[in-house]
Amino acid sequence: MPRYKTTQEVLKIAHMKDHIRDMGIIAHVDHGKTTLSDSLLASSGLISPTVAGEALALDYMEEEQQRQMTIKAANVSLYHEYEGSPYLINLIDTPGHIDFTGNVTRSLRAIDGAVVVVDAVEEVMVQTETVTRQALEEYVRPVLYINKIDRLITELKLSPETIQEKLTRIIRSFNRLIDLYAPEEFREKWKVNPADGNVAFGSAKDRWGFTLRIASKKDVKFSDIIAAYQREEGKELGKLLPLHDAILDMVVSHIPPPHVAQKYRIPHLWKGDLDSDIGRALLECDPKGPVVMFASHMRVDPQAGLVATGRLFSGTVYEGMELYLLNANTVERVQQVGLYMGPYREVVGSLPAGNIPALLGLNHARAGETISSIKEIAPFESVKYVSETVMTLAIEPKYPKDLPKLVEVMRRISIEDPNIKTKIDEKTGEFLISGMGQLHLEIATTLIRKTGLEIITSQPVVIYRESIKKRGGPVTARSPNGHNKLAVLVEPLEEEILKLLVEGKLHEHMDRKAQAALLRECGWSADDAKNLWVISESFSVLINATKGVQRLEEVAGSIRIGFVDAMNNGVLAWEPVRGVKVKLMDALIHEDPAHHGPAQIIPAMKSAIYASSLMAEPQLLEPILRIDVRVPPDLVGTVTRIISQLRGKVTSVDQKGHVTYITGEVPAAETFNLAEIMRTSTGGRAFWDTSFSRWAPVPASLLDKVIESIRKRKGLPLRVPTVEDFIK
Repeated sequence: MPRYKTTQEVLKIAHMKDHIRDMGIIAHVDHGKTTLSDSLLASSGLISPTVAGEALALDYMEEEQQRQMTIKAANVSLYHEYEGSPYLINLIDTPGHIDFTGNVTRSLRAIDGAVVVVDAVEEVMVQTETVTRQALEEYVRPVLYINKIDRLITELKLSPETIQEKLTRIIRSFNRLIDLYAPEEFREKWKVNPADGNVAFGSAKDRWGFTLRIASKKDVKFSDIIAAYQREEGKELGKLLPLHDAILDMVVSHIPPPHVAQKYRIPHLWKGDLDSDIGRALLECDPKGPVVMFASHMRVDPQAGLVATGRLFSGTVYEGMELYLLNANTVERVQQVGLYMGPYREVVGSLPAGNIPALLGLNHARAGETISSIKEIAPFESVKYVSETVMTLAIEPKYPKDLPKLVEVMRRISIEDPNIKTKIDEKTGEFLISGMGQLHLEIATTLIRKTGLEIITSQPVVIYRESIKKRGGPVTARSPNGHNKLAVLVEPLEEEILKLLVEGKLHEHMDRKAQAALLRECGWSADDAKNLWVISESFSVLINATKGVQRLEEVAGSIRIGFVDAMNNGVLAWEPVRGVKVKLMDALIHEDPAHHGPAQIIPAMKSAIYASSLMAEPQLLEPILRIDVRVPPDLVGTVTRIISQLRGKVTSVDQKGHVTYITGEVPAAETFNLAEIMRTSTGGRAFWDTSFSRWAPVPASLLDKVIESIRKRKGLPLRVPTVEDFIK
């Protein structure tokens, strides 16, 4: 039985950098992450060992417990002894379903290593690859845990030779991911090998696990594991080979402490001057340096308010301290410093660098915020998300009196999950909530109802994107009063630039010189590179290409607003505009401020953009989802027909043992009845996942019909405007 460790005992180790490990657990959905986490918590005396694997202690939301699925990332501090020394392990358990991958992305910024869990039966799956790639791109070192070994013995009844072949294949596939995505300098060093002790095998459900080092030390052979299950004594293995020893020993011995990891992670995550005092403090994880923290998660505590949780890279944060929020451009005082112990936040007063504190009082902080005790500091690089919002639904309170409460609840949900987007439809007055998929929206609306609000929701619909095929303009549009003119040209944004925007490597919070240098490297002229004015949320850009225009600065704010409005509501169907470069070529601004206010400049800018876009062959883009299906071989034909009938295509069919893996692509618009079709056609014998793949033009044969249905739904005139409608 583990001895329960008090918060004070844990805090002592929090000041010993060599004895801290910041790690996460990542995997494909249902591969056993949270069950593994429970066993680790039990080893620290935080939950009863009798319910480990069933309690889902880190799934602290009721919805997570009911669905047996992690929705939000949860963190906890664990105590572990390795070779006679105590260690503090700050653990983050993350979601596996693609709709909640934003939580994975933010969690990776806070950790230095990750235990990648792979189901021994299903092997390396699509989300295994996605989360491993994300980890490696954040310079997070992976180790491998192959779970559900018991199923190979009891369900599949594989021979020892076949089991060995399967495990070898999993390790080979995992190392192939490291070859593909790891930073070049770590590609060989981070590959896993059972002989090196960075691969563990076991069953999280039965709470046993081992590395080859542990098996050798305890003189356990794989034949002993098979024999135990043949005697129906699999659960007894947990006494001989405790899972937490295998995993946490592997973490301590292979995942670096924070001050070691930060030496190679900080140059990648932070673009400030590494030779400055701040830079050196970050590289050294100096507890005496200035406070520099990255907020990876926000939670709304019903009693305490907003809680900002994240990685403290430098300094020591303490109660009463004033901190700058760089993105929010404000100063706030820390009311409380806490440490999460499962669902409970323990008040600790202060925490040094290398830990993951929970701060109360920073009410303007949001996920991705750089928090510092110094105002003049470069922010951290933006978090890169691997998916985009592709579905939306309208929502309203059943009783009008509940409108203020709905607004507040939606605000809270969007704070806790930045990948949920909320806005008001200006034409209909409806609240719109957008997410990464049907499940994402279903969870969000369920959480709203859990507050006691009765709401009415529409059926979810697909969010499209608008773009252009070629250059359009320049077009000159007048303001409504005729006293101002704006000339605009549009052209497709270069694919290289679009990729940088999507990956978060190019963004508005960058240092302006660094931003301009990056754009010049991609082929932009020096003038365009230094005059990038705005980047829209849907990845289009505005460039000021004017020369010597009088009074331009007086109306610059209105021009920017006009651009953002036009990018949020494209000319074809009022869908977000993606991958368009808008250039302001010239302007004539009336000398009297009364004649060049926002009411004049904003519509002129929108008209010029819309007219030039209509000349550039505008197109509608639809989200394409990757679909991964696991079926018995006799159902391959059935599944491939379903994919074809949904306007999709099959890209690969791979046989692995008794299961066939089918990969394909399907337009998101065709997936609303996918679950029903799959269940009916396969008798419930197919298992599948979908994930965002790319944007693709709507087929010409469907284009007019799709545009008309969107415009009708939004209450717009069914006729798409013409150039003449904007430059009369």
